[in-house]
Amino acid sequence: QDQTNTQSFPASDPPSWNMGSEREVQERKQRQAQDDKVGDTDLMSAPEWDLSGKRIAILAAAGFEQSELPDPRQGLEHAGAETHVVSLASGSIRSWHQKNWGEQVAVNIILQDAKAENFDALLLPGGTMNPDRLRTQPEAVQFVRRFAEQGKPIAAICHGPWLLVEAGLTQGARLTSWPSLRTDIENAGGEWVDEAVVSDHGLITSRKPDDLPAFNAELLKALSAEAAPRLKIGDTNIS
Repeated sequence: QDQTNTQSFPASDPPSWNMGSEREVQERKQRQAQDDKVGDTDLMSAPEWDLSGKRIAILAAAGFEQSELPDPRQGLEHAGAETHVVSLASGSIRSWHQKNWGEQVAVNIILQDAKAENFDALLLPGGTMNPDRLRTQPEAVQFVRRFAEQGKPIAAICHGPWLLVEAGLTQGARLTSWPSLRTDIENAGGEWVDEAVVSDHGLITSRKPDDLPAFNAELLKALSAEAAPRLKIGDTNIS
């Protein structure tokens, strides 16, 4: 191959004749497509949400469902938001993946130092062990309740709505969750529905990891300025 002209092209976008075999070109395209996705959510085809300056608290403990923390977090950060994992103790917390312990996530702020006033929204991942432990901690329940009192969005998926029940936020609200929480929600005055994502009374809820694309999109929409995307032409935003 002729290498004399390779420096005239940006390293991130070399000409196809300098990419090697056709198979390598295809693999590169597949990797690029994956980089533009959060879970099954295609970020490039989604509206251009601008969450610059937004700070999101992610309340979690050991045993959170592995996909339900990093997937929404990546979508939020892709849109320009800051995310902070809040937990009961410093260090890291380990996820639960299928039938075993999974990846670890670093804790950014311990719960006793976290204040709802410093954040714009709250994310509650699911997993059985994670919310079951948090709902027994009065400071965790109060942390969740403070977001509602301040009129800030709370997004909970899978077993995450257990914390909404414990905080007394489901009365008169329409929401969804992992099916086994249906009775808990209805006993707490909520209307449970079997839908991929529900947004009501400032609560965004979904049932399971398969709902993450809809859950992520609804969370981004709720957090964006005036809940409307901006049309981008080059570097210019048109509201």
